[in-house]
Amino acid sequence: MDKFETLTGVAAPLPIINIDTDMIIPKQFLKTIKRTGLGSALFHEMRTLDDGSENPDFVLNTPAYRKASILVAGDNFGCGSSREHAPWALLDFGIRCVISTSFADIFYNNCFKNGILPIVVSPEELDKLMDDAQRGANATLTVDLEAQEIRGPDGGVVTFDIDPFRKHCLLNGLDDIGLTMEKAPAIDRFEKSASESRPWA
Repeated sequence: MDKFETLTGVAAPLPIINIDTDMIIPKQFLKTIKRTGLGSALFHEMRTLDDGSENPDFVLNTPAYRKASILVAGDNFGCGSSREHAPWALLDFGIRCVISTSFADIFYNNCFKNGILPIVVSPEELDKLMDDAQRGANATLTVDLEAQEIRGPDGGVVTFDIDPFRKHCLLNGLDDIGLTMEKAPAIDRFEKSASESRPWA
């Protein structure tokens, strides 16, 4: 998993509440177990028209936001079914950080396991960040995980809280497998000791 330290990028505004995981990645794209290739299906029903062509009015289809790496979204982001494909699709598109006032628990946890930083802010802070994100090509935010700060284009700063363990994992690029591998020497010692004390096993 890639480390998350400081991210500076275009922030796309998505002021919609209750964006569920089916909106993020519709069910017809869940047949794969690969983590790559899902970015093209991100927000499929909003990004495409009935004839399959691109919806020019959807924010991520507009020139200013095609390379967005931060999403500023409405309340209760990631609700609905517990599909890990949702953070996979966001990450494959290039989104490394989602900012909202609240997240569904399972989606929130899945973000950390896939290298995405979900940040919870107050409604007032979200309004300010949403305003920053609506500046088009000038909608650049800097997310500093170590300092736990979001810095806006005008120099404004929003601080955020994060669980220290999750912060440690993101800063060091540790998913569940990475955390286990950190303990590899201790695991090897245990296995060797167990083998010596129970040679018949």
